[in-house]
Amino acid sequence: MFPIRDHNPSGCTPYVTYALIAMNVAIFLSYWGLFSNERALAGFFYSWAVIPNQISDGLGYHTLISSMFLHGGVMHLAGNMLFLWIFGDNLEDKMGHMAYLAFYLVCGIGAGLAQVLSEPSSAVPTVGASGAIAGVMGGYLLLFPKAKVDILLIFIIFFRVITVPAYLMLGLWFGLQLVSSFGSNPLEGGVAYWAHSGGFLIGVGLTLPLFVRYGGRRYWNRTQGQPPHPNATYEMRRTAIPRVKRK
Repeated sequence: MFPIRDHNPSGCTPYVTYALIAMNVAIFLSYWGLFSNERALAGFFYSWAVIPNQISDGLGYHTLISSMFLHGGVMHLAGNMLFLWIFGDNLEDKMGHMAYLAFYLVCGIGAGLAQVLSEPSSAVPTVGASGAIAGVMGGYLLLFPKAKVDILLIFIIFFRVITVPAYLMLGLWFGLQLVSSFGSNPLEGGVAYWAHSGGFLIGVGLTLPLFVRYGGRRYWNRTQGQPPHPNATYEMRRTAIPRVKRK
């Protein structure tokens, strides 16, 4: 299940979201060549990724920020940037550029600390913007629970794009992360589920003051959980290329 777009147009140009995407891509390309050298890549991550046992020993606090801009592969990067592209612009629109940037960084730092707390003795490096983006998703869910999101549903050989409310897609995503958090072993590596869960909850918490300022439940009653502007509509149009029949 992959989100491909939402029906929630932004009222401003999301410069910070664009800049974050550009920075993540540029930094990934800067160490792309290390993927052909496993030892060099491990050394690079050892210096810049979050390593829980180092943080527990009071070392490497800078990695709580640097790790947010590192990724373990092309698909890791692409998936994170897709989520940021879809959900980041609306939160930036509501928060303002600089407040949104601070929000993003705090969510990422908090997500990294959540992963450290889940297993403080782990020596497994943690990289990725997932924790910060999970915070963006948490804030989005609080402000726009009924915004429409198009998702690509893949089940074996079944492919279909369907439209669901944000609370269903994001709520299901968070539920899976939370369940997986309790079933994962941080010592074995893999997906940093606690960073995802922690980042999401931090994002909800940091968005609460904005939600209250807009009126809290009155804001939901006024907007019915929808974006406070007309939803964008997308239609499948016929191609202008004529069909050529087989002779």
